[in-house]
Amino acid sequence: MAVPVEASLSDSVVELTKVAQQKGSDPLVWAIHLSSNLTSMGVSLPSVEVANALVSHICWDNNVPIIWKFLEKALALKIVPPMLVLALLSTRVIPSRCTQPVAYRLYMELLKRHIFTLKSEMNGPNFQTVMKSVDGVLHLSSLFGQPASEPGVFVVEFIFSMVWQLLDASLDDEGLLNLTLEQNSKWATKPQDMEIDGNDYYDEKWTEHNEILKNANTVMAIEIIGEILQNKVTSRIMFLARRHMQTHWASFIRRLRLLGANSSALRNSKTLSPESLLQLISDTRIVLSQESKTSSLQKFHAVMAFGSLAPSASRSALWLPLDLVLEDAMDGYQVEATSLIERITGLIKTLQAINATTWHDTFLGLWISALRLIQRERVPIDGPVPHLDTRLCMLLCITTLVVADLIEEESAPLDGTEWGSTNHWKEKEVPVKRRNDLVSSLQMLGDYQGLLAPPPSVVSVANQAAAKAMLFISGIGTGNAYFDCLSVEDMPINCSGNMLHLIVEACIARNLLDTSAYFWPGYVNGCVNQIPQGMSAQVSSWSSFLKGATLTPLMTNAMVSSPASSLAELEKVFEIALKGSDDERISAATILCGASLIRGWNVQEHTAQFIIRLLSPLVPAELFEVDSHLIGCAPMLNALIVGIASVDCVQIFSLLGLVPQLACSLMPICEVFGSCVPNTSWTVTTGEEISAHAVFSNAFILLLKLWRFNHPPLEHGVGDVPTVGSQLTPEYLLAMRNSLLVSSGNTFKDRNKMRLSALASSLSPQPVFVDSFPKLKAWYRQHQACIASTLSGLVHGTPVHQIVDGLLNMMFRKIRNRGSQSLTSATSASSSSSGPGSEDNSLRPILPAWDILEAAPFVVDAALTACAHGTLSPRELATGLKDLADFLPASLAGIVSYFSAEVTRGIWKPAFMNGTDWPSPAANLSNVEQQIKKILAATGVDVPSLAAGRTSPATLPLPLAAFVSLTITYKIDKASERFLNLAGPTLEILSAGCPWPCMPIVASLWTQKAKRWSDFLIFSASRTVFLHNRDAVVQLLKRCFTATLGLNATPVSSNGGVGNLLGHGLVSHFCGGMSTAAPGILYLRVYRSVRDIGFLTEEIVAILMHSVREIASCGLPKERLERLNKTKNGLNYGQLSLAAAMTRVKLAASLGATLVYLTGGLVLVQSLIKETLPSWFISNHRSENEGGSEGMVAMLEGYALAYFTVLCGAFAWGVDSSAAASKRRPKVLGTHMEFLASALNGKISLGCDGAVWRAYVSGFVSLMVGCTPNWVLEVDAGVLKRLSNGLKQWNEVELALALLGVGAMGAAAELIVENEM
Repeated sequence: MAVPVEASLSDSVVELTKVAQQKGSDPLVWAIHLSSNLTSMGVSLPSVEVANALVSHICWDNNVPIIWKFLEKALALKIVPPMLVLALLSTRVIPSRCTQPVAYRLYMELLKRHIFTLKSEMNGPNFQTVMKSVDGVLHLSSLFGQPASEPGVFVVEFIFSMVWQLLDASLDDEGLLNLTLEQNSKWATKPQDMEIDGNDYYDEKWTEHNEILKNANTVMAIEIIGEILQNKVTSRIMFLARRHMQTHWASFIRRLRLLGANSSALRNSKTLSPESLLQLISDTRIVLSQESKTSSLQKFHAVMAFGSLAPSASRSALWLPLDLVLEDAMDGYQVEATSLIERITGLIKTLQAINATTWHDTFLGLWISALRLIQRERVPIDGPVPHLDTRLCMLLCITTLVVADLIEEESAPLDGTEWGSTNHWKEKEVPVKRRNDLVSSLQMLGDYQGLLAPPPSVVSVANQAAAKAMLFISGIGTGNAYFDCLSVEDMPINCSGNMLHLIVEACIARNLLDTSAYFWPGYVNGCVNQIPQGMSAQVSSWSSFLKGATLTPLMTNAMVSSPASSLAELEKVFEIALKGSDDERISAATILCGASLIRGWNVQEHTAQFIIRLLSPLVPAELFEVDSHLIGCAPMLNALIVGIASVDCVQIFSLLGLVPQLACSLMPICEVFGSCVPNTSWTVTTGEEISAHAVFSNAFILLLKLWRFNHPPLEHGVGDVPTVGSQLTPEYLLAMRNSLLVSSGNTFKDRNKMRLSALASSLSPQPVFVDSFPKLKAWYRQHQACIASTLSGLVHGTPVHQIVDGLLNMMFRKIRNRGSQSLTSATSASSSSSGPGSEDNSLRPILPAWDILEAAPFVVDAALTACAHGTLSPRELATGLKDLADFLPASLAGIVSYFSAEVTRGIWKPAFMNGTDWPSPAANLSNVEQQIKKILAATGVDVPSLAAGRTSPATLPLPLAAFVSLTITYKIDKASERFLNLAGPTLEILSAGCPWPCMPIVASLWTQKAKRWSDFLIFSASRTVFLHNRDAVVQLLKRCFTATLGLNATPVSSNGGVGNLLGHGLVSHFCGGMSTAAPGILYLRVYRSVRDIGFLTEEIVAILMHSVREIASCGLPKERLERLNKTKNGLNYGQLSLAAAMTRVKLAASLGATLVYLTGGLVLVQSLIKETLPSWFISNHRSENEGGSEGMVAMLEGYALAYFTVLCGAFAWGVDSSAAASKRRPKVLGTHMEFLASALNGKISLGCDGAVWRAYVSGFVSLMVGCTPNWVLEVDAGVLKRLSNGLKQWNEVELALALLGVGAMGAAAELIVENEM
């Protein structure tokens, strides 16, 4: 039988070794002899077989010094692979270290000598064979879950395993292994039971020596761990293990900390202390990119850090995107289907990561931005827009809930490890870290007294909050019963409050703070010794109610006017609304829709949810009637619907993310009550009679406000793709609501989604679709058809035709009484109409509301046609339409729908607004023109002259003239408010879409009707200038940049910023009219009406680049710029100037990114990254700077573009994977990274400045690695390697390593070893 080659080779090696051992040969001679024999046998060195033979020979029959010397020489002459020898020895020596302490010491000596020689081994022959052998010995692939077939991955796993074995052995030696979570080791640390100790006996002297050596070995093992964590190469490899093997690293680090805290051997070490060991594994020590003589990564971070050296006042500019998003949410014409809580939470995470700020600074920035939002509307203008109540909700409810969610996220983090901004793999923070940062941020907020001044309408509430704190610290236990009755005059000392007191109360109500906040220095002005006399006998209405007082009209009015102070109070009201008498239910509904919803900031989210739950009453189990259970709830439902119909209420529901659920609650109400005949009515205690038509109309008009019903058919978009906002339809709202059910329960990771999911599931655990509401669906399809094409389909003699004829007879009865022919082609009236001289009520059709709505467009079409042909006068047309709207207020929807379609068709003759046939705007048209010019004065935009309207009558398209004539017949009162809130925005949108000067004409007509709305109307008219002139939009964008950056001001440091961009709200009042509007406010109120927004990305990029050059010329004078270009890295001279320049460059990029994101959302951002930026780089954009193409200006341009691009992506996708939009990130980002790699590899020719391109690539990659590493993980590893190869050609090895270290562990390890980094 043939002897196997391996066995023969092993035997020959052992035999040669035995002979040399017996002769006492020199180890070097033995090694040379062995190498010669192996070469003659054709054995490739280093040999795996020889390594196995030598280690087996030593353990344990020949564990003598001479054999260890032989092994050492075999390693030195590369006869055996060190990695395999160390692996083999570790599995045999470490378990037997107690009985073989000398062998353990020798093993560690070999480990110290060869663990750091990775480069020569990886570049040596037979490495693939060595890898496979080591994996077979240590079982790396199975232990770590990653195949050890790639050299880089293998090296990481090997180093990690070597350190871990030493760690577990040291823990076991000191009796600490049982204190670990697993209470054992994944490595063999003790001899197997079947093994027999190598020594048969020990004498006392040997035992004492053995113990000394064992203790010394433990110290040495720990010191080797420290050396590996300190070594430049192996420490970085350990960092890769930390980043890519999170579960294993977590276990490893717990053990290492256990050792550091309890090891006596470590305390005995002369080279390593417990503190220094723990420092080696801290976030500040283990980093991938260390000092490098040539590193764009280092240079980039140095330059970007200069942007943080500016004074603290300019640091608030870091939160400019937040200011813009908060102000944008105040646009009352935009109702969002998603919660602003979720949006702001994602934005805060993005800004915290990109700006590398602490949570203290982040919370402070959030509070300051929200306070600025309040200060911009201290004295809001009058008009159908959200007012101060919505802004206070943003500060005291929405912002507080955002902070609560962020703190909750810390105590119950998402699955996986969170990315930080600068230290990417932080251990789980102390659960109270963010809470403590909240406290410190609020304490510092007290320094911003100008922002904390309460608006006049809130002063008394702020004073009550301050008085409450004063009484508490005085030890006067009044409870909450007296605080609602407390006034400053009752207190013996000054206790005036501010917005900080309201913020603290909102935080206490949500368990973010406790009453210890009352003791903060300076929070209150002093103490009192007794309850003030003026309040001792007073008890609030809410406290009386909790004690059992009944809901009398007086009590109800008091509770409507003052908000609930606790959830318990609201729950009791809700319970009465569910189970009380009819009158009590109406009173409870009215209370919930009062101050508790509008200004109950501490319980606002609960109030809104209670209202929605009441709008969706459960079907009683004992209900056997045919009619819906909603019929019996009509009075309460109507009270709720009317109570939340105001602009501010709708906006509050929108901010809380409750619009989809509110729509889902309103749809069945509309379906049921729209099918009832109008003689169904209810009488409430006030004597008011409520009809089914009234309930339906109120519900239907509120429902229409929740989606983009009143927008014209041409929506803005990017190319052929409309924006997400334009998809806000009934189906979309229900889909959003249903999405909360798909993954209910623990699947949602953020508190806000969980809150919304719980509400949706409690009301209806099943999905709801439009098909469930056939009447609503039929009307909606008709509405879409009306928008899409001219009206048709009215057939003579059909029920619809008869209803149309009956409605026309009702509307134009005077004409019919004069004997005029019917306005339709019908020869007979509706069966419900009566002869001449009948009372008005007898002419009103007794029909369900849905039937009337179906006929409404045909009615309006017939009336408008008759007016066009002279059969009806304009006044009769307006009066008739008003009669129809009064008869069924919901018919206003049909009127709006019809006019929206017809105005855009452009087929009607113009109406002359001459004051005879149609109302005339001439009385104040000139004043409107002057005011518009004042508002736009600072933008540099030319306002088209209205002079033509002064010499000849102004004209409007006939449908628009009819529509505006109808709207001005309404009174400006609370009863008409909810109807005007539907018609008003449509009128404005349609007027803005018509040729100039339609909107100023409409504004002139309306200012004559409602003078107190004149400021709002004129501002709305001024926006129209931008909708008809693309160049005007670009000019407005330029003005936004110059205002924000202070480019036209000197000195630079004291100008620009958020204040210049957003000013003080819509307009700034002064004696005699209005002053210039802030450019940011103008843009936020304009961009939604710009139909083609695709061109804006190119314009914003061009403006950004121009702004950077302007910044460089302002912040860096020519002579300084030239001197900067001559320095080694451009940073060593004029750092103060560079710091100011970088601050403003980041501000410009931040502004540009925010404008792109707000304007077009995800679609526009993806268009920017996929199309605009590649085209920009490929096109010729050579710099014309005096400093030269390779100078500082080019670098600033590249970094600005990088910062801009990353911010755009982060705003749209988020920095992590929690947002739904993040699912689209891998494809778009992968395309962009492919472009970068191809350009770096020479496959794409670029036309831009080379210095700009280099700065962009290095900046973009650095930001991804440092701020959004989750993005890197989503990019194909092959693309990352190609990109890193391109960076290495630029000699940017550090940056290449940083990139690979995030996304490609194996390639990163190979780069570390190859460059010995």
